[in-house]
Amino acid sequence: MTKKVIVDASPLIGLALVEGLIWLPQLFGEVFVPESVKQEVLPGKSAPGEQALFHAFDSGWLTVWHESITPRLDIDLDVGETDCINIALSSPQNYLLIMDERAGRAVAKEYQLQFVGTAAVIGLAKKQGLIASARAAFEVLHRSDFRISATAINKILASVSE
Repeated sequence: MTKKVIVDASPLIGLALVEGLIWLPQLFGEVFVPESVKQEVLPGKSAPGEQALFHAFDSGWLTVWHESITPRLDIDLDVGETDCINIALSSPQNYLLIMDERAGRAVAKEYQLQFVGTAAVIGLAKKQGLIASARAAFEVLHRSDFRISATAINKILASVSE
């Protein structure tokens, strides 16, 4: 079975900033977000990347998760992260989370969920020939104040020979 991909707000925002949202359907097919994440990334305030995010939802490949989300966590995380993890916990082997925040990733790791972050998506885009340079994408993120650890960036750059 192909894994369903659930993405949190931070990776959506980061990928929008580097014009990389279009990579998601090419890498993963249909991508899901909880309603809480949609509300977070489309606040209606003309934030950077918001227009690209609106287009992604409008195009149909970025889909709001419409099934009920059973609360399985009793932990203090952002509501979007919590919803993403709760969806994945319903069938851990069938989901891949795209999540950046350290606390959410720690919980996902504790529950043995599979996850990647924005940096890994950029690396996959480079490996699949969707972009010419992962380094250029990381530079755009850095200039925008989007935070990815230097360790993660260096690991991805080494894996794509940049």
